[in-house]
Amino acid sequence: MSFANRLGRALRSGLLALTAIGLSTSIALAADKVDEVRIDYAYYNPVSLVLKDKGWLEQDLAKDGIKVRWVLSLGSNKALEYLNAKSLDFGSSAGSAALLARINGNPVKSVYVYSRPEWTALVTQGGSSIQTVADLKGKRIAATRGTDPHVFLIRSLAEAGLTEKDVKVVLLQHQDGRLALAKGDVDAWAALDPLFAQAELEDGARIFHRNPEINTWGVLNTREAFATEHPELVQKVIEAYEKARAFSIANPAELKKIIVEQAKLTDAVAARQLERTDLSTAAIGDRQRKTIEAAGLALQHAGVIATDVDVPAVTSALVEPSFSVKLGVK
Repeated sequence: MSFANRLGRALRSGLLALTAIGLSTSIALAADKVDEVRIDYAYYNPVSLVLKDKGWLEQDLAKDGIKVRWVLSLGSNKALEYLNAKSLDFGSSAGSAALLARINGNPVKSVYVYSRPEWTALVTQGGSSIQTVADLKGKRIAATRGTDPHVFLIRSLAEAGLTEKDVKVVLLQHQDGRLALAKGDVDAWAALDPLFAQAELEDGARIFHRNPEINTWGVLNTREAFATEHPELVQKVIEAYEKARAFSIANPAELKKIIVEQAKLTDAVAARQLERTDLSTAAIGDRQRKTIEAAGLALQHAGVIATDVDVPAVTSALVEPSFSVKLGVK
């Protein structure tokens, strides 16, 4: 074969190879392109209600041809389940719930703080004889597994020298727990706002144990792979979240109005929820890590988390400060 023929064949082979590489790259890029972001809104997360109401995220992402789908989360457990199933790209939960999810194999990253609420306490009926956590021995208590109220219940029992074996935990979603308490089907409830505020103001429920210090932070989570593959998109989402948080702080009357409309609450219930909600922090870092880690170690001591789990290491893997650092928020 002549040199010219050999050169022509080599060139043709090279072009075919480059074409194949180009096609495979195009296919990969097409597969990686995000055309819709699925994000939750939750009545326990007031900032999410503002963001949904104002449409700022839709406006920001429309420039990139990305649509927004809003999905209602009824509790941290549901938000985290949806993330694990890839039904959500961003879900809001308590920090302790996110830690438990990660320990159980759900590869979530907590990338932003939407609030520090006192959103849970132990409540009972107004006429109940229950006065302290010790009085719960042998009683029926409604709780939602994998949420901050459930963690709060376990830690409160431990502080009183009790475990879940000393009581009957009735596993119900939050709204069903409130109804069960009102009907007298349970003796107490590990409550979550705004249902917590509704139970107080509308059902006559009474708080018998509270401890704001062991309520963990409200955190926005995404999947680890999503954060790695689409960091610019994660940054845009939390920038929109930050706009909604700043608006909420500057406009408390409109914040309450949005909560009333979105969650279908009374003014009094929304006001009570907001009394217990601190929106002053957005950055996630060492402060949140220490609180979440303390919750995990307490649960490990109570036998809920296996002794061979390295709680500090898992907490460090959960908390991802890089996005809020770029925002420059406190």
